[in-house]
Amino acid sequence: MIFCDTSAIAKFYVSEKESEAIRALLVAEDQVCISELVRAELMSVFHRQLRDKKWTRDKFLITVRQFNNDDIGGFWTWLTLDSEIIEAAANSYTTLPDNVWLRTADFIHLVTAMHHGFSEIYTYDGNQSSAAVSLGLKPLTA
Repeated sequence: MIFCDTSAIAKFYVSEKESEAIRALLVAEDQVCISELVRAELMSVFHRQLRDKKWTRDKFLITVRQFNNDDIGGFWTWLTLDSEIIEAAANSYTTLPDNVWLRTADFIHLVTAMHHGFSEIYTYDGNQSSAAVSLGLKPLTA
């Protein structure tokens, strides 16, 4: 069982340098846990591919359908994004070191992982990786 943020899940669907490795890792896992935040963020990633003309509208829609089919098929284990996680993220900013640069959505991924007992997070986001370490999480890539 592993926890992934959006940057890792995106590489499952968007062909990039690290995609082959992350696909192999995710397919081999018995359970891939992700925050509900991934739904909206991943659609943003897909739409950016369309907006930047890297994908056609057909490729965009095919990829959205593939994600939905993977979801319906139970490939993803969704971790609820509730008020307790949001409050924990908001409160945790007071204990972050001054030099940690972290966007809200990235922090929500980290707090979700911690809330559910994970000690590692698969991410390809450099700022999130740095912040993970300061929170006691080990950032990993495939």
